[in-house]
Amino acid sequence: MKNWFALRGKLENSASMIFSIGGIVITILCWWIFAELLSTKNPVLEWYNPYLPSSLDSLNQQTRDSLLHIDSIALSNAKVFKKVYPLLPRPDQVLYSFKDLYYKDNVVGNTAHSIWLNVQGYLWAILISLFFGLTLGLFPIFRSLFTKQVDAMRYLPLSALTGLFITWFGLGDPMKIAFLALGILVYLIPVVIQRLDEVEDVLVQTSYTLGATKWQQIKTVFFPGIISKITDDVRVLTAISWTYIIIAELLNKGAGIGSLIYTKSRQGQIDRVFALLLLIMFIGIIQDRLFVLFDKIINPHKYYKSLVDGLTEGRIGIASIFLAIVFGILFNNFFKFDILVTMSWIFLAAGSLMLVYAFFKMENTNRK
Repeated sequence: MKNWFALRGKLENSASMIFSIGGIVITILCWWIFAELLSTKNPVLEWYNPYLPSSLDSLNQQTRDSLLHIDSIALSNAKVFKKVYPLLPRPDQVLYSFKDLYYKDNVVGNTAHSIWLNVQGYLWAILISLFFGLTLGLFPIFRSLFTKQVDAMRYLPLSALTGLFITWFGLGDPMKIAFLALGILVYLIPVVIQRLDEVEDVLVQTSYTLGATKWQQIKTVFFPGIISKITDDVRVLTAISWTYIIIAELLNKGAGIGSLIYTKSRQGQIDRVFALLLLIMFIGIIQDRLFVLFDKIINPHKYYKSLVDGLTEGRIGIASIFLAIVFGILFNNFFKFDILVTMSWIFLAAGSLMLVYAFFKMENTNRK
């Protein structure tokens, strides 16, 4: 028990598992208690409108006043009431709402659309950040010219730029992808420069002594040096990207979780809003685990003391998924050939299977 409160101490695996489960139970109980405390009672009447007045904005003033007047009379004459949860739904109501979200709101299609927008945003942000980060970080002239401007971009209020993005990219998905990419880009470029500065001089001097050219130094020293560290930064920044998806999908409401959350909020369906927020958190956890797996495959030296089986299959899987994304982007933005969509799905399926196979192979090797 004394380890429970040790500074930077660690619990045994069994104890850690028990406390994790206990934490989830406590969270659900607290959620349930607060939901009951914040609940109210609505009259059980045919003409009573339980929604908030803000949801009646689409009606004209006279109709809205008439409805509210009828509600007031009905409320004063009510004798039977039922409990409702207008501010915080119960956990079981949130879970049950997934059924309606699936059948009535196409939550699977909306989720896939948001994930696809985010993935494209990640890809563009990483590629552009590596190019500009390496250019600014490696060559003093470019660093002197542009570093201060790049650092200042971190203070841009991105939500205030939505009008500009509509002007530049229109109202479609390219505007949303560009917005999501910029949300990561402004933070990732300075991080790339910082990671370049952290590459040890002894490695650079050794490669120079061995006669490496500038391109060979970039390829064999600087690029692997930043890739081994930057994956953790990318994990954090791509998680932040999910906070921007709500803003991006509100700019021109269509498909997507962000758009669905806004619609459900306006309709007062709080249980479905909470369900969608839980879904985003679940996607975030899965995404985080995937980035850890990618990092283990790309940088095995950070996790294992010797080579493990499955790395080759894992790298093939990552390359396949990258190709799937590239084919998807080519179809969406440049060439409307159905073969590109087919190739994208084939590479995605093959890459996913290879990653699953690589994961179990690496875990089995690690246990030996």
